[in-house]
Amino acid sequence: MAIRWVLVVWMGCFAAWAQDADPTAVARDQAAAALKAGNMTNAISIISEALRNHPKEARLWNFRAQLRSLAGDSSGAVTDLTEGLRINPESGFLHQDRAIERFKMGQLAEALADFDRANALNPEIAPYNWQRGIALYYGKRYGDGRKQFELHRSVNPNDVENAVWHYLCVARGEGTNAAAKVFMDIASDSRVPMAEIHELFGGEAPPSEVWEAAEAVTDSKEEARSARFYAHLYLGLYADLMGRTDEAREHLKQASALTVPRDFMGHVARYHLSRLGPAPTGSPKP
Repeated sequence: MAIRWVLVVWMGCFAAWAQDADPTAVARDQAAAALKAGNMTNAISIISEALRNHPKEARLWNFRAQLRSLAGDSSGAVTDLTEGLRINPESGFLHQDRAIERFKMGQLAEALADFDRANALNPEIAPYNWQRGIALYYGKRYGDGRKQFELHRSVNPNDVENAVWHYLCVARGEGTNAAAKVFMDIASDSRVPMAEIHELFGGEAPPSEVWEAAEAVTDSKEEARSARFYAHLYLGLYADLMGRTDEAREHLKQASALTVPRDFMGHVARYHLSRLGPAPTGSPKP
């Protein structure tokens, strides 16, 4: 999605901590400096030592959870966030972070419980909570998913991905004809190949145009990788919706190979692929 939750929470946490001096501030500053220098192991060690001295400081548990998440350790992050929630059980932000890590681990029911709790505890979270909408889709709560993406549109009106997931929820719940009638218009989403993806789901372009747009990106390796990742991801989701499971599987395999560690949408690609199951023995490659 165009608005990334981790950035919102990460910057919000630092802003709050900067305004609230306490005995753990030095440790957090040292860990942040170590992280900036590229030494994740040292950053985690600094916070771990601080936790031995201040085990009741929920912000330290949250800080280490964020570090572990950045290091690709979702299990460790969940453990730390659970400890933080024992200290501060009414924190919507801790529930939100734990929901994301649980989704990454494939714990859908637990993730949905945390997402729902986060929205209930902190209503200001709800409009930004597009990750919850994706989890609702996989939990087959299509009506709730539709509402979540409609709410997200109020703060992010030009996100093709939001329009597509809204379409997917309506299509699964009410059929593709109903989804087409409420497909969200998008004025601009500059990311390639989002315009072509929007046209694909709107019935105005064939899948080939999505891939052609992605292949045309050559400005940088990262931009090319990103364009191809999103092309494969949404071509896979589209093929699956259309009942072309083998084609969907191949696209999602390619998307999974192109993902960046820790990226939420990369976990979505892998999760969707796992739900399709292995290809039947001897099935031809699309």
